[in-house]
Amino acid sequence: MSVDTASGEDLHAAMVDQLVADHMEKGLVMRPEVEAALRSVPRHLFTPDAALTEAYRADQAVVTKRIGDEAVSSVSAPWLIAEMLGQAADAVDGGLAGRHVLEIGSGGYNAALLRELVGPSGSVTTVDIDREVTDRATACLTAAGYDDVAVVCADAEQPVNPGRTYDLIIVTVGAWDISPAWTAQLAKNGTLVVPLRTFGMTRSWAMRRTGDRLVSHSQRLCGFVSMQGAGAHQVRYVDIADGVHLRLDEDQQVDRRAVGELLAQPQTQAWAGVSLPPRTVLADLDLWLASRITDAGQLFVVLTAQQEAVDSGVVAPAWRFGTPAALNNGAFCYRSTLRWNDDNMFDLSAVAHGPVAASAAGRMVGQMRAWLDSGSPSPVLHVLPTGTPDGDLPAGTVLDKRHSRFVLTFTPA
Repeated sequence: MSVDTASGEDLHAAMVDQLVADHMEKGLVMRPEVEAALRSVPRHLFTPDAALTEAYRADQAVVTKRIGDEAVSSVSAPWLIAEMLGQAADAVDGGLAGRHVLEIGSGGYNAALLRELVGPSGSVTTVDIDREVTDRATACLTAAGYDDVAVVCADAEQPVNPGRTYDLIIVTVGAWDISPAWTAQLAKNGTLVVPLRTFGMTRSWAMRRTGDRLVSHSQRLCGFVSMQGAGAHQVRYVDIADGVHLRLDEDQQVDRRAVGELLAQPQTQAWAGVSLPPRTVLADLDLWLASRITDAGQLFVVLTAQQEAVDSGVVAPAWRFGTPAALNNGAFCYRSTLRWNDDNMFDLSAVAHGPVAASAAGRMVGQMRAWLDSGSPSPVLHVLPTGTPDGDLPAGTVLDKRHSRFVLTFTPA
């Protein structure tokens, strides 16, 4: 049967089959209850304006509201929903059955999946700041038979139901910080799953509460529409050449002209001298580099570029949508392209520009080798309240936010 003529049921089943296969490809195992929920909830009922083929694409979010060119609400891509639900189920002791859940960011579909997971003895509350979004979620949930999900229109930067706690809070919008209200609303040993910008890169962190702090249990690469309201944070972009930008998520102060002058100087590329198999996962390497750049007292930034700038050789980033980069007085350096050999193995590289480019590139590939030599350690995020004394922080790289102090550490994979 062709995609054009396939029924909604067939497309739905094929989507879940693809998600299960994708999990296996990544070395993950989809929990049976998550798979069952995905097979139970008809996604097209939450994307009524989209074609069936669009509703059941495993790799595609469906935008449900735009302001100008900016997407401000969407039904997230099924692969990402499945991974975040798996994170939640893994992190909550005893699983999700019977649990009480707060979802921040409401599209309806994820709330329905959560309702399946918590079962008749659990509860789901979903909240969004936008009345149009909550009205739409209510209508879709009712149409799909999930009218026992509580839908609230409010700014979740503040407590949603003061005095009530939840076993799980799952955030489905991109956050820059952890609101104190989220930690306060978590039950003892409760779990928070949140897409959080950390050193310029968004990860879905599953974190468990221990007293007034959170410690991560797992993390996944992801991307979400940005949070609105009191918890919003403006990301800044600095143009350093035609089609080349620095993305600044914190309070970095960058001299655009000085960086542009460094970039205009000839590049030096250094290689790590390693041979890695094709399936090597490098997602955690970028956070390792961010922490090492910061700990060395250099300025950490994220390099982004348009395809034309890459094609013309102005820059050669590892990923043009966001590559870790370091700035000091004599060099601009970033993680660069891979080099494949005849045995289908690859090497890592760094590119630097400026008077001390060679030493800067050599230092960065040395940091890459250190990550590999340490067993490709995984990042662990600790979130503590702002004002926590330095002496009470775990040993790691500190990043201060509005409400929180983040500490990034690494543990062997």
